[in-house]
Amino acid sequence: MNTMHHHITKLKPNCLVYMQHLQNIKRSIFAFLLCIPTSLLALILFLLLLYNGFTVFYFHLPFPSNPQPEPANFSQGNLAKNSFKKLPASVMYAVKEDTPPVILKTLLPLLQNPAITMIPINHSVVFKPNKTHGYEAVKRMLRSSDNLKRFSTRVREFFGNHGCKVRFFMTWISSLKSFGDREFFAVESLFRSHPDACLVIVSNSMDSESGSLVLKPFLDKRFKLIAIKPDFDYLFKDTHAEKWFKGLKKGNVSPGEVSLGQNMSNLLRLALLYKFGGIYMDTDVIVLKRFTKLRNVIGAQTIDLETRNWSRLNNAVLIFDKKHPLLFKFIEEFALTFDGNKWGHNGPYLVSRVVSRVNGRPEFNFTVLPPPAFYPVDWSRIRSFFRGPRDKVHSTWLHKKLEQIKSESFAVHLWNKQSREIKVESGSIINYIMLDCCVFCNSSSSSL
Repeated sequence: MNTMHHHITKLKPNCLVYMQHLQNIKRSIFAFLLCIPTSLLALILFLLLLYNGFTVFYFHLPFPSNPQPEPANFSQGNLAKNSFKKLPASVMYAVKEDTPPVILKTLLPLLQNPAITMIPINHSVVFKPNKTHGYEAVKRMLRSSDNLKRFSTRVREFFGNHGCKVRFFMTWISSLKSFGDREFFAVESLFRSHPDACLVIVSNSMDSESGSLVLKPFLDKRFKLIAIKPDFDYLFKDTHAEKWFKGLKKGNVSPGEVSLGQNMSNLLRLALLYKFGGIYMDTDVIVLKRFTKLRNVIGAQTIDLETRNWSRLNNAVLIFDKKHPLLFKFIEEFALTFDGNKWGHNGPYLVSRVVSRVNGRPEFNFTVLPPPAFYPVDWSRIRSFFRGPRDKVHSTWLHKKLEQIKSESFAVHLWNKQSREIKVESGSIINYIMLDCCVFCNSSSSSL
């Protein structure tokens, strides 16, 4: 008992020393906090509250993994027995106008948006007050059309001096620097199939000394081509586009969010064919065979596999006589329903809307060709044309598809934005097409 009492008596001083140490630590902490500036202390408290808020309200949003590419399905069973049979121009299955949503750069755009009205929009709706969005950019683009040597004179002299029976038009409303391998090869393929053709490239940037250097290899081989700055006033004169264009220059028409260059190209191609007649093609179209037997033709981009009626047309390739009434209607539709905020509204969807309305009218005489003619692959599957064989089965499919294209297609549209960054792999469909359609074959690139 005495021993236990002795230990307890000995422990009391130790506990008192320990408690004194704790009191000293506590006083030091309070002293430190009192030394901290008020603003810093408030910041620490704010961060603590912010952290607490995140821990309370945090939830997880799973990031979508890259989808596995859907295998291309181009089997003969998906095509009509005679897939190149001309589609009746008077038949319309569906026209749905879509705007690509904002998506990840690595994903292809989806076409989904409510169908639009077929009723033309009145100019009072289209015209906007001055100081519209992007008006300064509009003025820069249109400024070069002033004080030019008459566009019509240069074009007519070019056609007349060369005895041009086959007339091609392209438009290039971009910088000269961006005219690359793909655009160059499109011109190659055109002259490989049509060595006697005349090509007019309507472009501000190409009609220059630097542009002449780009085109010089073709001129050295005695191909007939010329680049000419556009004269918008002349091209739009006596059409509905004339009033629309005046409103655009004055700032009374909003150019919208979609590239004005893209929409001007949509209108230019229509005006060029209406004034001169001939063949228009985009600079991402590879020509496979002669177009000379085609007259007053537009191509279907998609069809309904059950009804065989076209569901959407495209304007990447247009072949029409001078002053064809359908071209006049296209230009009218552009001017009356222009919307610079909807992708495709003034292009592919425009031609689809108009053709759906003029069905059966005797004054319109034209032909709608099925997709294999100019669009043998859909934009969502264009990657399959750039891939080399993966195995024996894939190699067999590639050769069968290539033979089908050679038999049924006049051209291949490369769907520029969807395929611009894709490399041409050895043994791919595009690789074989390039070998067949090149003029300067030693310079063919793998980055078409």
